[in-house]
Amino acid sequence: MARAALLGKALMLPLLLVPCLGTAQEPEEQSGTLAITGHTGTTPVLKISGKSYVEVEALARLTNGSVSFHGDRITLTLSAAAPSPAAPPAEPPAKKGYSRDFLRATIDAIAAIRDWRSAVFYAVQHSYPVTEDSIDAYRRTADSKLDLVSTAAATDADRDCVAMVRNELANMQKLSDEYVALQKNQTYVAPDSMASDPLDQQVLGCARSLSLLPAGGEFEDMASCH
Repeated sequence: MARAALLGKALMLPLLLVPCLGTAQEPEEQSGTLAITGHTGTTPVLKISGKSYVEVEALARLTNGSVSFHGDRITLTLSAAAPSPAAPPAEPPAKKGYSRDFLRATIDAIAAIRDWRSAVFYAVQHSYPVTEDSIDAYRRTADSKLDLVSTAAATDADRDCVAMVRNELANMQKLSDEYVALQKNQTYVAPDSMASDPLDQQVLGCARSLSLLPAGGEFEDMASCH
């Protein structure tokens, strides 16, 4: 043990550093410190005649390694540096334009509204009564389709467009209520009255526009959907 300690204290490991330039003078010792990437702490460094040295045992401690002595052979075993923490995964870029799922849900909702409108139109055209009972199933179907539209909205364009689909459903409700009220009041309704009804034209215009939205397209406000 005494011999090993003596060798450890006497042994210095040179670092591959460029010697300092200077005039020929007596060697000078200048203290410094050595740090190794991936390991914490430092160990003293001695600079002698322009070259840097570090004690083998100190280097082993710095790297959590070990030193073994076999005759005049010294073996230094270094431990692996701690792995750098993994970088957090990059967030996916925000989706733009209309998503396909949203467009499919919107087309289904518009189809349900058109079926509702067709039922009212057919009844008026053939002088059939338009009652709450006769259109209730159409209304409930359209409401459920609107819920799916809201759920499918995944992009800013989708979310902005949801309001227009809601407006289309609200306008269809107004149109339906209009003819239900006329029926309740026993007001005469001409068979071709819907052809000149501005609200009916608005419902048709909005439905047409929403059915033609392109996948990935940017949001565009539509006057007919207000």
